[in-house]
Parts: sequence; C-alpha cells; structure tokens
Amino acid sequence: MAKHRLEQHSNGRKAAKTAVVAGSIAIGSLALAGGPSADAAPVNIPGVGSFDLPGIDNSQLPDQFKPGNIGIPGANPQEVRAKKAVRAAESKIGSPYSYGAAGPNAFDCSGLVHWSYKQAGKTIPRDSYGQLGGGTAIPSLAQAKPGDVLIFNGGGHAGIYAGNGTFIHASNYGTPVKRDQVKAWSLTGIRRY
Repeated sequence: MAKHRLEQHSNGRKAAKTAVVAGSIAIGSLALAGGPSADAAPVNIPGVGSFDLPGIDNSQLPDQFKPGNIGIPGANPQEVRAKKAVRAAESKIGSPYSYGAAGPNAFDCSGLVHWSYKQAGKTIPRDSYGQLGGGTAIPSLAQAKPGDVLIFNGGGHAGIYAGNGTFIHASNYGTPVKRDQVKAWSLTGIRRY
C-alpha cells in the first residue's frame, strides 16, 4: 500500500504529523492499528478536515480526533458552540439595527443573539425575556465565559459576552451592531446555552 503523509503547521502549535499505512494510523506518537473486519472511522484533523480511515474503529480514536470535536483535548461541545456564536456575532459588527430583525443583514438585540447561536447549531429563544428564562444561570460576570448571553435592563436587552468585560450587541436605531463594555449597562442576568 502507498504511504501518505500530511503535515499541518499553525500559529506556534506543534505540527500534526499523520501517516496512514494499510489500515493503521500514526498521529504524533499515537499509533492505531485496525483489522480487516473493523469499520471505517471518521477522523477529524483540526484545520485540515475529516477523513474515513478503513480498518480503524471509532472507539480506538482519542477524543480530539473524533468527528465533531475541534481537535482540542477535553474540548467541551458547549464551549465550542459558544465560541462559534461569538465569532458569528463578531462577523455582524457594523450591521444595522432594526427592531424585530434576526439577520442576516439587520438585527435587534435578541435577534443578534438568536441568529449567532443558530449559526453555531443551537436554537435558543428569540426574545430577550425568553433568553433570560432559558439556559443555565451564571451567578456573576466574574464567572461568565465568552458566548454567555447577557441580559440587561430588567430583561429588555440582550447581548453576547465576548470576554474581558466586553459584549457584542445591537442596541438601537442609528447604532450598528458593536462591541461595548458590560459595566456601561445595567446587567440583569447571565445565561449559558
């Protein structure tokens, strides 16, 4: 059988080296050997893609190489989804505010939050009061993580926490989607989805 070698280099991370030879795989110092009766296991190589490996059973793979995982050992799917939601919200900075709009070109506050989570594969309530009533309550901003939904003004306004005391939101007419300081607003609650 032919030997294939794939190298990936990215921003200071150790290069991932993978070799596949006749139903076996070597990833860094990890080597897996499959037999002829094993099913093909899909493997995710971060930044490269997913591949089926004949002769390798999915149960033999470390978690970071299983489909749906982003390649970070111990990655929590909820954290991955939250980071995707933040990236989606960031991509709409500068978009116009429009009451009742939920994207993709204009947003109100809860519409931006709803749309961002939808892009990350999670459907959450559409309005800010519903968003306040869903998810898991986070007791303080000190415990908030990027992607948490922030509710302000008694429940009438929502945004997505971006970390470092900032959040992304669509505030009102004439003001496009922007990043703002949490401390400049009256925080009512924090929900994690």
